[in-house]
Amino acid sequence: MNLLLAEVAQATQRLADAGVPSPRNDAEELAAFVHGVKRGALHSVKDADFDARYWETIARREQREPLQHITGLAYFRYLELQVGPGVFVPRPETESVVGWAIDAVRAMDVVEPCIVDLCTGSGAIALALAQEVPRSRVHAVELSEEALRWTRKNVEGSRVDLRQGNALDAFPDLDGHVDLVISNPPYIPLTEWEYVAPEARDYDPELALFSGEDGLDLIRGLERTAHRLLRPGGVVVIEHADTQGGQVPWIFTEERGWADAADHPDLNNRPRFATARKAMP
Repeated sequence: MNLLLAEVAQATQRLADAGVPSPRNDAEELAAFVHGVKRGALHSVKDADFDARYWETIARREQREPLQHITGLAYFRYLELQVGPGVFVPRPETESVVGWAIDAVRAMDVVEPCIVDLCTGSGAIALALAQEVPRSRVHAVELSEEALRWTRKNVEGSRVDLRQGNALDAFPDLDGHVDLVISNPPYIPLTEWEYVAPEARDYDPELALFSGEDGLDLIRGLERTAHRLLRPGGVVVIEHADTQGGQVPWIFTEERGWADAADHPDLNNRPRFATARKAMP
């Protein structure tokens, strides 16, 4: 075992003692980041090349600073995104939400599908859809100026139409013409604050996390936004907490102009997102 791997073993134990959920993964990721190699090549780093700054990154992670804030990068589907303070770090569970949306758009008989991403944050969802549905026209909106600093970096050079504004009244120019509306909005109940992981509670922006007493305030508003934007037969996809399974589809009722409202599980078989189709007139 070379020096770096020995240090990684010690770092793994330190992170585990600090309550970090994935201590070995993070210890190795930080070692690779500091030494400029892939995780699979840590064994190739010579002892003389060990960089003591590794322990500075471990100390930051011990304080539950997100791994992505330390490296400045987040990975989402086939994307590498720039992230940091002020923007929500995209989560792996959202990848299954986007996967469902991509399949739904591809199944539509539309040459250039129009897609809207509400509360885009880092731009992860919008960029993934633009990349994986090549002829799509993707529009995204974000309210926070702090988040937009990162979004603009990520969407630069892409086909995504990025705008700053409130998701509830965004894109009036697209009313009735959108094929798919997708959103990963804030959905944590204010009453759950103390149970949120430190990485999210202490570092993600509150605007991206909390939404009223039951966590569904913004989703209720987005229901009206989606109905306004979608063409008849268009689809809405909304991520929610795994504890909200069954609640969100009830927001998209027939009385409000929806059909086929349903919940869907993530890869861990937990309720993760709801979908509905705008009813035909």
